[in-house]
Amino acid sequence: MNQPKTSIPQNIFRFLLGAGMVMAALGHLTFQREEFQALVPNWVPINKDLVVILSGYLELGLGLGILFFTKYKVYFGIALAIFIILVFPGNITQYVNKTDAFGLDTDQKRLFRLFFQPVLILWALWCTGALKHLFSKKTRKQTSRLQQ
Repeated sequence: MNQPKTSIPQNIFRFLLGAGMVMAALGHLTFQREEFQALVPNWVPINKDLVVILSGYLELGLGLGILFFTKYKVYFGIALAIFIILVFPGNITQYVNKTDAFGLDTDQKRLFRLFFQPVLILWALWCTGALKHLFSKKTRKQTSRLQQ
């Protein structure tokens, strides 16, 4: 697949997002591990610490991929958007349980974070060129050919 061209602002925001993901991953794996454990919903059937560690490694891979594997940036953008969707229940858990973590110590701050998730999803898709790819005519033609 040809990667869509991305603009300088997209590349700057891709760098910021990738660096942010790497920093978040380091938090998962080290100094913020307990805070992240508090966000894992009780219905998740795996040890909370293991969830935090595994999601940290996944975040690290996605962040590094977005930063350095530009040949596959669309795939990394889509994968990161999916990851952000998958961790959303943790943000809901933080809001519902009124868990203070990451400086989110009021219901208003925790609620704002919930509305920031779609922004992160769009950010990941936009800065990697995945939005352009997903909505391009060529992609739609390929999809319709596969469906036939």
